[in-house]
Amino acid sequence: MAAPVVLITGTSSGIGLATAVAAAAQGFTVVATMRDPSRADALTSAAQAAGVELDIRALDVTDAEAAASVVSGVVADHGRLDMLVNNAGVGHVGTIELDDIAEYRSAMEVNFFGVVALTKLALPHLRASRGRLITVTSVGGVVGQPFNEAYCAAKFAAEGFLESLAPVAASVGVNVVIVEPGAVATEFAGNAGVDAALALAAGTDYAPAIDAYVNRTLAQFSPDTAQTPAGVADAIVAAMSVDSPAIRIQTSDSARAFAGAKIADLDGSRVSGITSGWIATD
Repeated sequence: MAAPVVLITGTSSGIGLATAVAAAAQGFTVVATMRDPSRADALTSAAQAAGVELDIRALDVTDAEAAASVVSGVVADHGRLDMLVNNAGVGHVGTIELDDIAEYRSAMEVNFFGVVALTKLALPHLRASRGRLITVTSVGGVVGQPFNEAYCAAKFAAEGFLESLAPVAASVGVNVVIVEPGAVATEFAGNAGVDAALALAAGTDYAPAIDAYVNRTLAQFSPDTAQTPAGVADAIVAAMSVDSPAIRIQTSDSARAFAGAKIADLDGSRVSGITSGWIATD
């Protein structure tokens, strides 16, 4: 049989890069996409080091025409599409009083509508192959986190969309899998606008809390404490490979504990007690 064909978004770095290489190493035919192909050097270097080949294509998940072209092109060139891994995402640190509404719309476009658009395009092909739809969300799609209002809102929306879709997709032979990492040692935290958020909050009532949050978060995302991208990639590739994957997968013990705290928290007090401590200033 021909190797299963998987389309992965957001592969220029971090989780997407590690997943593309790991999947190819496991024998999948990998179409690795990224918004800016000029940033493909890290991916191509990693693929060469692993001795695998990738089909690298440009894709901005917020560009509807480009998304349609990529999906149809993959099917035309490879004859099928067996799996879609929605991994592309964008972070944003801030709070609503200080933020522009456009920043919320941008987070929704990438983290939610990008997932919805690619899913819609891929589903006819996944039905034909009885394939798999895998989406990387976050524990931030389960637990709302201070100064992550835009990001968590978009990830919550993605989780609701996918959880609702899962039984419907299963009825036509498509498995839906939601992957929820916790803190991962990638460029993601540094790209979330932390410096801009600190500058914007300076001199406001929010300054002490956001300073406490940033210090705590940067420590959590450091290579010494955070999960590696390879660890998340292993969980994704396992979900690609097993016969009956779980609908929701946390990728580390800390992610399981954090998500579990929310699921058991009917009145919200437990989560509030945890996250309030992240911004405590005394």
